[in-house]
Amino acid sequence: MKIFRACAVVIAMLVTAGFGLVVIILDQDADADGGGSLGSLGALKGVPAEFRPWINKADQECKHPELTGPLLAAQLNQESHFKTHLTSDAGAQGPSQFMPGSWDTWGRDSDGNGTADPTDIGDAVIAQGRYMCSLLGDAKSSGYRGDPRRLALAGYNAGWNAVRKARGVPPYRETQNYVRTIMATMKDFEGSPDLKVTGSGIGADALRKASGRMGTPYSWGGGTPSGPSTGFCDGTNGYDRQTGKCSADKTSGFDCSSLVQYSYWPTLKLPRTADAQYGATADRPVSKKDLQPGDLLFWSHRGGAIYHVAIYAGDGKVVHAPRTGRNVELRALSSAMPAADYHGATRP
Repeated sequence: MKIFRACAVVIAMLVTAGFGLVVIILDQDADADGGGSLGSLGALKGVPAEFRPWINKADQECKHPELTGPLLAAQLNQESHFKTHLTSDAGAQGPSQFMPGSWDTWGRDSDGNGTADPTDIGDAVIAQGRYMCSLLGDAKSSGYRGDPRRLALAGYNAGWNAVRKARGVPPYRETQNYVRTIMATMKDFEGSPDLKVTGSGIGADALRKASGRMGTPYSWGGGTPSGPSTGFCDGTNGYDRQTGKCSADKTSGFDCSSLVQYSYWPTLKLPRTADAQYGATADRPVSKKDLQPGDLLFWSHRGGAIYHVAIYAGDGKVVHAPRTGRNVELRALSSAMPAADYHGATRP
């Protein structure tokens, strides 16, 4: 299977070095991924658990970096305080407060239950993200002065025609308060990373670098030693499971092996694929009982080519880029990949 290529990454040139002292603090308030098709957002706080994976997905699907989880969360809080079955006096419905006409344009059955419903959390949040992403595109290409996030929020509240007419945020008290409040409260929804690493040494440095990328989308074939990049589809990999369309070529992110390569670069210049990374480090195997933060863990099908690599984070957890549709995450080693596929660990 071709997934072996992009999900594999290790070291082409190795430097023998100690891992140094590493202190790891796991954020006990962070939501763990329950094993569904959507990842968790370790960088959010104050968001109901049932909203977190959908905010994650909406953020991931937008190509504009201005759309972030905290922005969507602050907007949801302003629209409905995360209430689902809410209808305004004007007829706006659900947590994202869609008017019927707007819902006809942006609403989809995103949660797969057979109905596109503005009161369903998944349908509403994904539609909100899709609409905001489009508005951000309008704002950035408009040439109007001001933060494109403010312009997009104004368009969501008052309609883009009102923004176009005003060539900026319209002079409506409601809209100006709406924009001001959301921009000011975004910080209230910014959480700390799931993993905090202190200490020095090659292992600590690589783990710290990897943990700083949690929440970055998975992109098959994407990622370089310099950071996230768009990937590609090859006929088998990189496709959205729901639509069947290529998503990797529109998603800036990492696959499993490029995340490892990025995390160790330039101290150790690892090769690009997981299979090559295993080959480069296989002479330094590590048993599960002796794992240290920064060790590399590998998975294969029936002892064949390595198809996945992750970085050990301590306390029985790994940091990895799991697959298309998910984000870089902190995950229990026991559930990161099928237990029967675990191949072994090495120490760079």
